[in-house]
Amino acid sequence: MEQKEKGNHLKSSGDTAWQRREAYRRRKEWLWQIIVFSLVVGVVYLFAQNIFDNLQARDIRSGFAFLSDRASFEIGESLIPISSNDSFGRMFLAGMLNTIRVSVLAIITATVLGVIVGLMRLSRHPLVRFLGMAHVEVYRNIPLLIQLFAIYLVITEFLPDSFDPIHFGSWAMLSKAGLQFSVPQNLWLANLLALGLGLTVFVLLRRYLLRRLTGMMAACNAFIVAAIMAVMLWVVCGIIFGWSQPHQEGFLVTGGASATPEFIALWVGLTTFTSASIAEIVRAGVLAVPANQWNAAAALGLTRLQTISYVILPQSLRLVVPPMASQYMNLTKNSSLAVIIGYPDIVSVGNTSIVIMGQALEAIVIIMMVYLLLNLVIAVIMNRVNAKVIAAPR
Repeated sequence: MEQKEKGNHLKSSGDTAWQRREAYRRRKEWLWQIIVFSLVVGVVYLFAQNIFDNLQARDIRSGFAFLSDRASFEIGESLIPISSNDSFGRMFLAGMLNTIRVSVLAIITATVLGVIVGLMRLSRHPLVRFLGMAHVEVYRNIPLLIQLFAIYLVITEFLPDSFDPIHFGSWAMLSKAGLQFSVPQNLWLANLLALGLGLTVFVLLRRYLLRRLTGMMAACNAFIVAAIMAVMLWVVCGIIFGWSQPHQEGFLVTGGASATPEFIALWVGLTTFTSASIAEIVRAGVLAVPANQWNAAAALGLTRLQTISYVILPQSLRLVVPPMASQYMNLTKNSSLAVIIGYPDIVSVGNTSIVIMGQALEAIVIIMMVYLLLNLVIAVIMNRVNAKVIAAPR
């Protein structure tokens, strides 16, 4: 009995000593973190104060008060109503929305094209495999800047003039002015209804498919079905509300919606350039799956398409998702090259603001914060996707 009490006493003493050491270690870590954080804050403060003093000495206006001033310039296209009478802040908002618009669309199309090309490179047919390899080698080895110039040159030089466009019935027109196409009369309502239906179908169908498929496969199948149903509802809205169709009136096109040559060139360039890298990521992920998985699927009587869809791709996602996040971030940052072809993104608006107001530092800070925010959002989303992929059963 005495030995047992003595053992318990020694054990409790050991636990107490370990707890003291652990508490000391934590206090030491917190102290060093506070010191480093204070040093960083101090350096940043001195740097900012030095810049402010230099600007004051040269009688240069500083601060972000200019965002409420009248912009006095126009931008070619915007998702929100905009005019020269609006403030610089609203102009920056329009530029940010244009950046988000082309980045999101290019991410979707680059992913779809990249997956297709990556699987083409694994095809048993020599011609299909060669076409996949050609796509990767051409678009991956030519700088994106040159590709944008080439695509924009094709659009502006080889397409017909705006007064003599290529007609696709009464539904669309294509010319140097861009692509004009028909949309429902009440476009915002149609978009809202389609988005609502798509999200609802995705959530409900994903829950149902999770009983039969893995998490990512259920999400992919639910997304495809939800997208199809959203598009169908959008078309039904056009049938119910009527269509706003483009009409040629001299040099002007009225009605419908349009995609400018600058937007098309940037979208296509980002899609092709990024899809080449995504194709190689997909190919590497598929090749990393052990060969016995293919053999097991064949023994169960699955076709090659079923094997890839239900066996290989779900397992390859563990290797594919992390580098895909980097590609999405690179695509968003590469969208800043829009300024060279005249697309009014956040960089273009910032450059114009610098010319008018002369406050280069503030405009550059705004641009940096926008890209930082967008990439942090992408990182958070992809980290959640990666966590679900890792947690999925093998």
